[in-house]
Amino acid sequence: MLSPKSTEIVRATLPAVGGAIGDITTLFYDKLFTAHPALLRDLFNRGNQAEGSQQQALAGAVAAFATALVERPDTRPDAMLSRIAHKHASLGITPDQYPIVQRHLFAAIAEVLGDAVTAEVAAAWDEVYWLMANALIALEARLYEQAGTPDADVFVPCHVVARRAETPEVTTFLVRPSDHRPLPAARPGQYVSVQVTLPDGARQIRQYSLSGHPDNALQFSVKRVTGDPAGEVSNHLHDHVAVGDTLTVSVPFGDVTLADGDSPVLLASAGIGCTPMIGMLSHLAATGATRRVLAVHADRSESTHAFRADLHQLVAKLPDAAAHVWYEHPEATHPADRTGRADLTTLDIPTGTVAYLCGPLPFLKTTRAQLLTAGVAPADIHYEVFGPDLWLGADA
Repeated sequence: MLSPKSTEIVRATLPAVGGAIGDITTLFYDKLFTAHPALLRDLFNRGNQAEGSQQQALAGAVAAFATALVERPDTRPDAMLSRIAHKHASLGITPDQYPIVQRHLFAAIAEVLGDAVTAEVAAAWDEVYWLMANALIALEARLYEQAGTPDADVFVPCHVVARRAETPEVTTFLVRPSDHRPLPAARPGQYVSVQVTLPDGARQIRQYSLSGHPDNALQFSVKRVTGDPAGEVSNHLHDHVAVGDTLTVSVPFGDVTLADGDSPVLLASAGIGCTPMIGMLSHLAATGATRRVLAVHADRSESTHAFRADLHQLVAKLPDAAAHVWYEHPEATHPADRTGRADLTTLDIPTGTVAYLCGPLPFLKTTRAQLLTAGVAPADIHYEVFGPDLWLGADA
């Protein structure tokens, strides 16, 4: 809890800090990477940095946490903290890195806001930072302990035992630890970090959802990212990683996981967002679930729909399940009410449904709004977004 004096200072300065947070975080990253270039080369996503989405995500998290401290002092924004802690754990972040961030972040705050940052203002915001940092450090320590990696050594050399093309853009990889250790435990909906060495020597890391749960391997699927900037890691995996090669893969993390129970479940995805959903659906089929399951997916067309056949095969294995698929540009005869974007208002959503969403941000926002209108409780709507989470403040 923020001290009373700091609460008043943060409340008074939050509009100024919040209004300048974009400039502050951009300058912060400039300072951080100038002093520690290895962090950009080997830890941070260079693509996200180039397009500015990482800066936006940090800005949103800091502002949301500070706002929560002054507006809801008795309620910690655990949803936001859990999301960040899982991402940090998947990268092997350690407590000694937090003072480095603090030093460069506060240098950026002082430079952007100038004389407005008095000693008292700096002390109040330092209190905010360390409340957030220490909460994350504690959460991450717990995650490392649960994963059996208390020293944060989360990466394991793995052999690629299979790869297959799901679509022209999506490839699935199956890997096993090279030292024959048991597969790490994973929950449906989680992801792994994959580290590759690129031609310039950078060791870049990306997270990929587990797209199934075979007994003897970890399975994740990668969409080739084109455009500007193109995906450094996704293209490397597609073009240069074959069966028999070694990949550095983390143990699984992720807080958006399928809950046990018998309540109805809705799995809604768009595009490559199908990967964690097909993992959850695989788990339901493998465990003989009898609960009501609605599997919803939206895609450009049949040929871009990864796991299209798997979706229908898995739904057929469940006694009370149905699939609802929309294509924007269907290649075959397609019902008119299933052409275009997904529309959950056309579905009969059972009372007590727990929903899991994954896809682009516009899809998440639209789908969440439709579910709320249908009577699904906000606490029962869970989402996963690939890349920096620009929606953190909404659930904080």
